Amino acid sequence: MNSRSPAGAYADHLATVMRRADVALERGGYDHLLIASGIEKMRFLDDTPYPFKASPPFKAWLPLTRHAHCWIAYTPDRKPVLAYYQPDDYWHVPPAAPAGAWVEHFDIRVLADPAEAIDHMPASGRAAIIAERDAALPGFEPNNPRVVLDYLHYHRAYKTPYELGLMRRAQRKGARGHVAARQAFIGGGSEAQINALYLAAAGHSDSDVPYGNIVALNENGATLHYQYKAMARPAEHRSLLIDAGAEVDGYACDITRTWGNGDADFSALVAAVEHEQQGLCSMVRAGVDYRDLHLACHRRLAGVLRELGIVDMDAASMVETGVTSTFFPHGLGHPIGLQVHDVAGFSDEQGGLIPRPEGHPYLRMTRTLEPGMVVTIEPGLYFIPTLLSKLWGGPHADAVDWAKVEHLAKFGGVRIEDEVHCTDDDPENLTRDAFAELA
Repeated sequence: MNSRSPAGAYADHLATVMRRADVALERGGYDHLLIASGIEKMRFLDDTPYPFKASPPFKAWLPLTRHAHCWIAYTPDRKPVLAYYQPDDYWHVPPAAPAGAWVEHFDIRVLADPAEAIDHMPASGRAAIIAERDAALPGFEPNNPRVVLDYLHYHRAYKTPYELGLMRRAQRKGARGHVAARQAFIGGGSEAQINALYLAAAGHSDSDVPYGNIVALNENGATLHYQYKAMARPAEHRSLLIDAGAEVDGYACDITRTWGNGDADFSALVAAVEHEQQGLCSMVRAGVDYRDLHLACHRRLAGVLRELGIVDMDAASMVETGVTSTFFPHGLGHPIGLQVHDVAGFSDEQGGLIPRPEGHPYLRMTRTLEPGMVVTIEPGLYFIPTLLSKLWGGPHADAVDWAKVEHLAKFGGVRIEDEVHCTDDDPENLTRDAFAELA
């Protein structure tokens, strides 16, 4: 845990961000780094904007997450400039005056019009311009140089104490939401009602959560990214799989929990997946290849399938023949931070691809764990009709207890997800710590 004050932790964080920028600029032969927060975009043939979120490279520098039309202009050995858009507006609430621990570290130039940002760009030299094309200023077209982005993306995996502090706070918000969601499930709420109570407890609206919450009752839990939230209550509340996050100053949390209605077989499945999940969390150690963790997850889940009588094959054969992928078709997890699926999960410092294991196309991280990294650990077992139909028609169908599968399919599936911080010693489970604080 960091003992520095929030202001001190931020100052240290910004110094780290600037050091990384210095190296990236030198590698690419650039003199300046220009980063846009992004622009507000209107819906097609409409006068209503999409919800705005600042770009992750912009948020890495300072905690402005909803501020469109802003720019950071950084030149090594100089105080970074912030072109801060603050319109005189009475149709909408304009951005407040800049405030917080970060303000003293920037040369802030207030803009009444987004076009004024050009007046605060460097007058000469080569600039690496990180932005979408539609954010371009005259004479400052985004080039998004790979050599710069690859280096910055790679090093974003290593969280500063300031970032870890924000991620712990996001976890506490998410944990409060999940506790409320469980109570809503027990009370017989619909998916929409469960989601509303989650949001209220987490302190979010539907438009400012880091990703669309997955709130899946019963069979809906078999759809990995189930995107709906039914208003109607089902006739029976057999299970809830909720994958829902929260955010603090641009840093996300991503938590999944699964609950049942007391059915013995499904309760045993949830307990078994959680047991293996906690074992995998304890393996988040410096020097461990995340690909090896993913394969270990398959072996552990194969053991669950056999122990619970769902599949009568030895664990190694289940993994080798792809039977486990029928029940666990996604990857073990991913890096997380400024983005839920944070960048450079597959890349080395030069942007070179670190390949996935053969036969595992959906794994989102292939790097070796090092101190400062935060990853999700989210094993699951699901009963997905389209995948089960392929298993039914394949050579290993006779090894499956189809009556048990038919029963468990009514519950959709199980996923348990925590965020784990890799340290020089024992891993820090950010999620479990947040739930423990609520107990």
